[in-house]
Amino acid sequence: MTTSTIDELPVEAAFSCRFDERRHAILEAALELIVEVGYERMSMDALAERAHASKATIYRHWDGKAAIVAEAVQKRQCESLGNVDTGTLRGDLLSFLEEARRSMAQGDGALIAGVFQAMRTDDALATLMREQVLEGKRISCDAIVSRAVERGELAPTANGELIHEILPSMLFMRILVNNEPVDQAFCDHLVDDILLPLLQR
Repeated sequence: MTTSTIDELPVEAAFSCRFDERRHAILEAALELIVEVGYERMSMDALAERAHASKATIYRHWDGKAAIVAEAVQKRQCESLGNVDTGTLRGDLLSFLEEARRSMAQGDGALIAGVFQAMRTDDALATLMREQVLEGKRISCDAIVSRAVERGELAPTANGELIHEILPSMLFMRILVNNEPVDQAFCDHLVDDILLPLLQR
């Protein structure tokens, strides 16, 4: 079995591959610029230069930087969090927390903090982030609780919104405000002493 190169693919498929690579470069460049200069100071000129793409190419697929940033954050979060299913509620919560911790430890904490700050003054960004990013996390939290209900670990009235509300807030406070490590002891404390009792009440 041979592996086709881009040059050997049909014209439509080759174009799609090249654009997927270009799209990834643009999204990653947007995330880099937010960390370096902030959302407000990130210009389309700077983005085009960093991604080695023309502004015409960028505007052909996005109507502005809010759409680009929301898609970039969504892609990054989907890659980092994935689908958590360990077979137990406690295991799911610890796994979800570990993936979130790893994402923030790799620099996403500063990125998300910058985006959330920009959401306060950019209505378009706020709307897209809620629709494309925050809603996805809420669905993941609901799925964790739904599986626990099916296993008999939680009552049918258990609310996945509690995870969505508490876990990000605790992580941001720990990492960005208190500048303390998210170690195993903290993860166990957050799950065993806060999340599980609230979900099981």
